[in-house]
Amino acid sequence: MSTATTTTTTTTTQVPAPRVVLKTMSEEDAVAMEGMAHQGRALPGIPMFATHAETRRWMLEHMAAAFRVFAREGYAEGISGHISVRDPEFPDRFWINSLGVHFAMMRASDMICVSHETGEILAGNVQGSINSAGYQIHSAVHRARPDVHSICHTHSAHGRAYSSAGKPLEMINQDVCYLYNAHTVYDQYGGIANEADEGKRIAEALGPKNKACILLNHGLLTVGHTVDEAAFLFVLMERCCRIQMLADASGNPKRLVSDEDAAYNFRMASTPECLYTEFQPHYKYEEFLSSDFKN
Repeated sequence: MSTATTTTTTTTTQVPAPRVVLKTMSEEDAVAMEGMAHQGRALPGIPMFATHAETRRWMLEHMAAAFRVFAREGYAEGISGHISVRDPEFPDRFWINSLGVHFAMMRASDMICVSHETGEILAGNVQGSINSAGYQIHSAVHRARPDVHSICHTHSAHGRAYSSAGKPLEMINQDVCYLYNAHTVYDQYGGIANEADEGKRIAEALGPKNKACILLNHGLLTVGHTVDEAAFLFVLMERCCRIQMLADASGNPKRLVSDEDAAYNFRMASTPECLYTEFQPHYKYEEFLSSDFKN
């Protein structure tokens, strides 16, 4: 008697890599990018893609990676904290993280797309929920700032501690100059931002051009043209708050960076392309550890 052997063939569908297209960099960005690399051998900077779908896929992967970075930095605090990114095809919608998913477990598929105006869940993890206060803050800032594509806010330890002072950071070192004349203070506290008015007040305090805002008794908020820019600025600002408090606690007199030098540092290091590039070592490290955040 013969025994028949059945062979099952499993076909794995490979997701094609996004098709990168050429872009034109602003003169300001080009000068800054060349200046940050020896002999002008600059890194490529922010990519552009052939379709909205490819852009969205790339955006959500970088958004998930930013959460993984924030987890390693210790910014997770219960269900607080959120990152949003404006949809590349529909500017009246943004993507935000699912409520109750730990930053260290965040994946691209966890993100939820909502309407700016109504809060209606439109795409992504439609079975999930989002943070109500997060919606009020992010929707208000996205509406007020069409130039902003990403917003980061968490309850990081040093940001919360420094926010109690209700004052801007001083230009006490080279890195804080990335925020020179580009951050402000929301100098009132209106409780958990479950109401639209609180979100609007935060957006107004951020202003029309600033990259960041210190929220009194609350923490930090940063914005950017990419999630990479906003996330890098948040990490940098959190550390700057710690350094400021260490310098204050030392009791030693401080010598500030001059306005001229601070303005030069800002011009040469705080462009969207440079700040995107600054985040890429963080992103690559997350890829090195595990690329499951892309799922």
